[in-house]
Amino acid sequence: MATDFKSLPIIDIGPLVEKWDDPKMAQDPGVCEVVQQLDKACKEAGFFYVKGHGIPDSLIKEVKDVTHNFFDLPYEEKLKIKLSASAGYRGYQRVGENITKGTPDMHEAIDCYREIQSGRYGALGEVMEGCNQWYVMNVSSQTYRASYITRQKLCNKLLFLFQYAFKFGGLLTIGISKLLGFLPLNPPNFKPLVEKYLNLCTGMLFIVLLLAYLSRKIMRGIALALSGSPDEFEGDIAGDAFWVLRIIGYPGLSSTNGHDAPENDIGCGAHTDYGLLTLVNQDEDITALQVRNMSGEWIPAPPIPGTFVCNIGDMLKHFELQILSNGLYDSTLHRVINNSSKYRVCIAYFYEPNYDAAVEPLDICIQKTGGISKFGKAVYGEHLVSKVQTNFVY
Repeated sequence: MATDFKSLPIIDIGPLVEKWDDPKMAQDPGVCEVVQQLDKACKEAGFFYVKGHGIPDSLIKEVKDVTHNFFDLPYEEKLKIKLSASAGYRGYQRVGENITKGTPDMHEAIDCYREIQSGRYGALGEVMEGCNQWYVMNVSSQTYRASYITRQKLCNKLLFLFQYAFKFGGLLTIGISKLLGFLPLNPPNFKPLVEKYLNLCTGMLFIVLLLAYLSRKIMRGIALALSGSPDEFEGDIAGDAFWVLRIIGYPGLSSTNGHDAPENDIGCGAHTDYGLLTLVNQDEDITALQVRNMSGEWIPAPPIPGTFVCNIGDMLKHFELQILSNGLYDSTLHRVINNSSKYRVCIAYFYEPNYDAAVEPLDICIQKTGGISKFGKAVYGEHLVSKVQTNFVY
């Protein structure tokens, strides 16, 4: 349950990032301090900033810059990757097409999901099968689908390599842009920028992998905070974690940079997130994110350079961490109101359970909450599909 917090805590997760795979991490004093702070933040606010995460500030900034460039494109250009059900709910949505509690949100966005191989989850996965739209602007869908498995295997290998590259303090330099062949043509600087990312094991796809890797480390800390083992969320829960990436643009109060003024000031209505963990990379010069405390006050979450805003998953629908923690942790309502005249962007990464995970309270959490399970099982994929099928207007 959220308290009457007046600001969000800042947690230096450096010790956790460094020791995340150490068999003795739970005994490390630095890790223990991080775990205590995570526990306090999850119980009192459900929101916190993380620093010491290891992702370069320059990379964080460049992702925001290229996001601004995309949203500055003519509307007709952005519609080339329009979101649709046939694309697995991936792609661009214009201002007002995303719905929160029946009200249109004043933002535009590109929605991306971890791609699901056709038939992998049977009927459970059919709705979400499709290609992320950042791939197909210069590659035909037939060509892309034919090479999907090869690409997916390559990405899995790269993620494996990342773990060891970052563990030993180095960055890999791999010339693979020609192999991937998916770099979009617009905006003009996107291709050279992503090629630069590829050389650093990043790019939009690689940013996702880096954020997945960071989220996994934080979840290992949260597992310890719940008195479990660091591996508590691995295996059948999130050992093959699904992910969602929303690249979002919020028009300012006045018409700027060719954008029309929004119909109202609610960039995104009050809601909780429906994943395990969310990491938000937001513009540094605009305060728009607000978090509600127990008294109903909306507390601003101003940008802090070098940090991500982090929050735990969706408890509003009795899902994710509330189930897993048996109610020990609760999420917090938040919203976005851009009162600035400037156009604001943010990149929100959602770390989810396995797509087919049947989530239920952890034994360690049942023991800490009176020995009685408060929630039944919930299948993540079913929950996701129910959300995406009601969140959009076509």
